[in-house]
Amino acid sequence: MRRRTARGPVGPYAPVEPVRRLTVMSTDGSPIHTEIHGPEDAPAVVLSHGWTCSTRFWAPVIRQLAADHRVIAYDQRGHGRSPAAGPGGCSTHALAEDLAAVLTTTLAPGERAVLAGHSMGAMTVLAAADRPALREHAAAVLLCSTGASRLPQTSTVWPLPEGRVRTLLNRLMLHSRAPLGPVTPPARKAVRYVTMGRHADPAAIDAAARLVHACPRGVRADWGRVLARLDLDAGAASLTVPTLVVQGTADRLTPIRHAHRLAALLPECVGLVELSGLGHMTPLEDPAAISGGIRGLVRDHLTAAPAAPTAEAAEATDDTKERTA
Repeated sequence: MRRRTARGPVGPYAPVEPVRRLTVMSTDGSPIHTEIHGPEDAPAVVLSHGWTCSTRFWAPVIRQLAADHRVIAYDQRGHGRSPAAGPGGCSTHALAEDLAAVLTTTLAPGERAVLAGHSMGAMTVLAAADRPALREHAAAVLLCSTGASRLPQTSTVWPLPEGRVRTLLNRLMLHSRAPLGPVTPPARKAVRYVTMGRHADPAAIDAAARLVHACPRGVRADWGRVLARLDLDAGAASLTVPTLVVQGTADRLTPIRHAHRLAALLPECVGLVELSGLGHMTPLEDPAAISGGIRGLVRDHLTAAPAAPTAEAAEATDDTKERTA
């Protein structure tokens, strides 16, 4: 009898073959698996994925961007093809250092890019707000389905009133090392409930379930502990580049209140986009909305032609030329 093999993600959710793979070394020696998609001379976009995911999470977004953008994606430590960190290697400091290393390795000195982060990947950008590498290379940022602090207190995964009991249950969920087992129909249903909207594409739900279940349970728990005590309000307040916030209105892990708070904290928030009925996995649920937001930031802050000089500026330039001739 012929054994049936399980199919992987299909259609836009299937993995995208990169143009180039490389290993970036972070400051503590941790190797970070990194992929490059698209033309080398195209505008650069850097993608940072969230908790329990990998570069494969970005497949539908990469498909929509890679024809005319150089898309750089990397696996957070312990996720995908990046090895798990050693003792003490899971922290917001480590996330920031890894992103900084990816930027300095994949971008030329002074080259700028649009950065997009989902969930923990967006928290990574907030953690790196004060890093010289981010200040040098970030032209604009998209923060997607994320929050800066108080995650256990605000998550609505458990249908209970806000308070001590719900906070405790959310902490236990984040800390859990329980094995998830195979991707079965009940598992897909659970992943859909926790991470996606009611009307999510079944193929998107399957892709999300495969990503979450592929994450080693120790890695899931170690980073879950980081998220449980997260406090990046200061990072949000010091992110001084144009920043777009995107959030699903049905997000249970980082409810919409986080998006409104981020918009108020960010010094240069250029917009808040609420995606009606979508859950936490917005790049899987509506990749066109995310890629469209990234394209808009590239257009407005990376490839826009410089403004024509005013008459006063032109006169000052001519005067400078005369004095230096």
